[in-house]
Amino acid sequence: MSSTMFIPKNAPKAAVDSRQSAAPVAEDNQLIRTAAKVTRDLNTAKPAIYWADFLASVAVGYGALAGAILSQSTGLALFLGLIAVLALYRAGSFIHELTHVRRNALPGFHFAWNALFGVPMLIPSFMYEGIHSIHHRTKKYGTVEDPEYLPLALMKPWSVPLFVMVAALAPVALLFRYAILSPLSAIIPPLRRIVVERYSGLIINPEFRRKPPEGDLRRRWLACEIGASIWAIALLALVATDIIPLRAFLIFLGVMSGSVILNQIRTLVAHLWENDGHEMSVTAQYLDSVNVPPPATLPALWAPVGLRYHALHHLLPGVPYHSLGEAHRRLAAELPADSNFYRADHDSLWTLVTGLVRGSAGRN
Repeated sequence: MSSTMFIPKNAPKAAVDSRQSAAPVAEDNQLIRTAAKVTRDLNTAKPAIYWADFLASVAVGYGALAGAILSQSTGLALFLGLIAVLALYRAGSFIHELTHVRRNALPGFHFAWNALFGVPMLIPSFMYEGIHSIHHRTKKYGTVEDPEYLPLALMKPWSVPLFVMVAALAPVALLFRYAILSPLSAIIPPLRRIVVERYSGLIINPEFRRKPPEGDLRRRWLACEIGASIWAIALLALVATDIIPLRAFLIFLGVMSGSVILNQIRTLVAHLWENDGHEMSVTAQYLDSVNVPPPATLPALWAPVGLRYHALHHLLPGVPYHSLGEAHRRLAAELPADSNFYRADHDSLWTLVTGLVRGSAGRN
């Protein structure tokens, strides 16, 4: 899951100083064959786990948000706000699963996710559906056609903090997107084209342009966009008429911003971001991605819903999030110590971030 569509259009060209072409990585056929063999029975999504996890995350998130708004204690409000950020971030992370799990495997789940989270938080699933699948195409990953890739390790050192800081503006930008741009674009066709191409996807590649939706996606897109637009307009109207206190609104925006920033940090370390735009082998894509397996414990908070196994997910995109831990254990038991499998494992968020910053500084 990538984070936000709000990156300056000229960021790659302005930020990249020089790119060095890395030697092509040959396919590790043993790794690929073994991964497919030992995980054949792990490809089935378990609806009970999805529903329980998502509904619990939503309940805790909205409950903590309400508590933060109603609390008269600043300290308690901050604590409950943090709980809300973490729980709603986890609930939002299921958008990644929506793009990989067939709708008939989880009846009603896509609708419930949009109704309970996607529309209220102004991140409906159409902003990821049809986008994320491109990131998984072997010939698209890491190229200029990949909506979820930037060569951050090859860019100027200031690009890394900028990448995170821009996420703080996402709630305001989303309100503008749905309260202003959506209704205006419904009556101004040229604006609609711009909105669809540039402001309708959770992307980090500013050069990417989205194509208009077709078929069933178009129907779901319109339904969710209308719902999000009505909600955004109503929310701003309620704040403007003081029906919703400004303090409550600002806390809501703060929790939204915190969740987006946390996801942006997670996105920052989802890959090593070292590709210079060339096509990569499946093995190279795996090695450019990141696993942070146990015994590390904090990834359960900053990389929830299976995102701590992001490299393994790129190798086995059909394995649902609740089975990725078992898949990793099976591969670790099956493969020798010198396998490429272990090269995607990393210790912590801190080592990944510092490594990225040092790498970009060393290349510039």
